[in-house]
Amino acid sequence: MADINEDGLLLCNMGNDSDEAFATLFRKYYKDLVLFAGTILREQEVCEDIVQTIFLRLWDNRARLRIETSLKSYLLSAVRNSCIEEIRHRKIVSVHQQETLSGSVLGDHDTARYILYSDLNDHLQEALGKLPEKLRECFEMNRFQNLKYREIAERLNVSVRTVEVRIGDALNLLKTYLGEFYTAICIILLSDVW
Repeated sequence: MADINEDGLLLCNMGNDSDEAFATLFRKYYKDLVLFAGTILREQEVCEDIVQTIFLRLWDNRARLRIETSLKSYLLSAVRNSCIEEIRHRKIVSVHQQETLSGSVLGDHDTARYILYSDLNDHLQEALGKLPEKLRECFEMNRFQNLKYREIAERLNVSVRTVEVRIGDALNLLKTYLGEFYTAICIILLSDVW
């Protein structure tokens, strides 16, 4: 219990821009978090990068950070989620490399389809750029990182309902921004092609 109170005080001080409070939390948890990441991913450098990125986010979000569990639980969950995201990313890269090596990414008969996807992607990226940051962030985490609403809520420290509303609002704005392209893009987003 004393640990939770100490962490709460350090987080509060960190929220008031205390470098010392941040450094104390970093020293307290860094090594254990790297070791924990090492149980999922075996490369120490990658584990260190993940943990450093989490602490960087912790510092960047210090003024608005609301942790409802213990800080340790929050950090362990963040490390686990980041490691899983790294594994997913590696699988995507591996599949793409295999397709590239086998020459099946873009055959002659796929050229027209590629141009269509490229055009639709341009329209989608333009529309995403018009979205307010919070809406775009939730939408991209759900559609492009395949995170569930609950996972997004945990990462952003908001309620699941807030995530639902943001994604719903994002979809409504995208429908407006994309006009005639909206249906085609929705079909592609729901498939594994994108």
